Amino acid sequence: MAFHVEGLVAIVVFYLAILAVGIWAAWKTKNTGSEGDRSEAIIVGGRDIGLLVGGFTMTATWVGGGYINGTAEAVYVPDYGLAWAQAPIGYSLSLILGGLFFAKPMRSKGYVTMLDPFQQLYGKRMGGLLFIPALMGEMFWAAAIFSALGATISVIIDINVNISVIISALIATMYTLVGGLYSVAYTDVVQLFCIFLGLWISVPFAMSHPAVTDIGLTAVHQVYQAPWLGSINSLDIYTWLDNFFLLTLGGIPWQAYFQRVLSSSSATYAQVLSFLAAFGCLVMAIPAVLIGAIGASTAWNQTDYGVPDPKSKKEADMILPIVLQYLCPVYISFFGLGAVSAAVMSSADSSILSASSMFARNIYQLSFRQNASDREIVWVMRITVLLFGASATAMALLASSVYGLWYLSSDLVYIIIFPQLLCVLFIKGTNTYGAIAGYLFGLVLRITGGEPYLYLQPLIFYPGWYQDDNNLYVQRFPFKTLAMLTSFFTNVIVSYLAKYLFESGTLPPKLDFLDAVVARYSREHMDKATLVKSDNIVLNELAPVNPRHSLTLSSTFTNKEAFNYVDSSPELSNTEDN
Repeated sequence: MAFHVEGLVAIVVFYLAILAVGIWAAWKTKNTGSEGDRSEAIIVGGRDIGLLVGGFTMTATWVGGGYINGTAEAVYVPDYGLAWAQAPIGYSLSLILGGLFFAKPMRSKGYVTMLDPFQQLYGKRMGGLLFIPALMGEMFWAAAIFSALGATISVIIDINVNISVIISALIATMYTLVGGLYSVAYTDVVQLFCIFLGLWISVPFAMSHPAVTDIGLTAVHQVYQAPWLGSINSLDIYTWLDNFFLLTLGGIPWQAYFQRVLSSSSATYAQVLSFLAAFGCLVMAIPAVLIGAIGASTAWNQTDYGVPDPKSKKEADMILPIVLQYLCPVYISFFGLGAVSAAVMSSADSSILSASSMFARNIYQLSFRQNASDREIVWVMRITVLLFGASATAMALLASSVYGLWYLSSDLVYIIIFPQLLCVLFIKGTNTYGAIAGYLFGLVLRITGGEPYLYLQPLIFYPGWYQDDNNLYVQRFPFKTLAMLTSFFTNVIVSYLAKYLFESGTLPPKLDFLDAVVARYSREHMDKATLVKSDNIVLNELAPVNPRHSLTLSSTFTNKEAFNYVDSSPELSNTEDN
């Protein structure tokens, strides 16, 4: 395959345009907020991200390279098809649930990162523990999509994969470094526009290629392969449900999502952004579904690709760039390539910024340097953006199973962080003992369930397990959801058990070594560092709780305040005054 100068020029022009927008947004950041709030402006954009930019950046965070390429691949692969392309529906429902139940309490309390409520209630040690799966999820996700981008570019313009990965990572890291959330948000607007335009321009050309059969026919009839609508076997229904809940509920507790929520100008805006992004995710998935269907409807022996077809060459994961390369005119394929690279960069920059934000605030500032100046925090963020960007790039170049690592880390986000987030926001009375127990139980159940992508054999064999063609054990039982529920109920049960044992005098106060029950208002919560700057945090919630014996079950376990937040944002206050 010849080196394509035109394709390289198109990519360079696109990257320069993205970099220019990022630098402009960085300049805008310097003119936003006071000098003392520079770090917060980088993390949450001064909390003045409007509906238009906010809707674009939240959508672009989900509509990444894995989302576009993965959806097309799922539709194309004969054993899966559209029935197994769960990401569009799963992530859209995730955003809707996030907007309905999580966006308002998080934004109303004025948090800066997703880990703030954990450190407020459970202390800095637990915040550090929860930072580990959150960091792993963000970093392995960034590495996976950098890897996908390098392979995509190499298919279209035939340049070295490593060079394309390094250049793409440098561009994304550079504008994230100089502008923070503003640069990420405004470049997301440009990138999402390119994704939409690039993919939709490619679809008609690919569909009209002589080698492509009507996708309406191949949807329900076998022509070149099984119908691309796909089906779900009765044996696989529990696996399908496990993956669906993983996407829907596990898509909520990500710093990349809450960074957009917390940057909104009001809690109501945060909810609306979530709903807009849910709609955007569905719309942006349509061209990817069509491209996957086109790949399943193509007689590849009638194209320059030749035989065997992509799935036989084990290139099904590259079906989107292959369709662009072999079924579209040259100038259209290059434009589509810009769309794919835009999709990747729009997710990678968000992950790098999310990881550095959590480290700078929740680990460096709140755990080690409570008196650190704002300038110091800004420099820590810049250094960690470089370090995390370089780490993600290195993993993309060196690791052979980046996607397997990301699958495992995203499982840990679902199994560990999601139930902890439920408890900290909605379950009254949970404490550090329950949080640690839930964390450990969820982790053990997930690891012992095995992971075929990492060739990790299970220690617990659930009903329905089988061996695949590679002699790897695969679980059909929804053990991930079981691990998540176990983590949740363990947190609640152990928390209330510890509370009862200490308050009833069964255990002496000196054994409360985490200061989680007897001395809730401990020195750890009296640090000079304040988790949130808003005055609407009720600090007396951290005071010692006296035993009460006349509580109903619902009043004991439900934090009703979480459902009754009053939005104290200036926008709504002014509206009410008028």
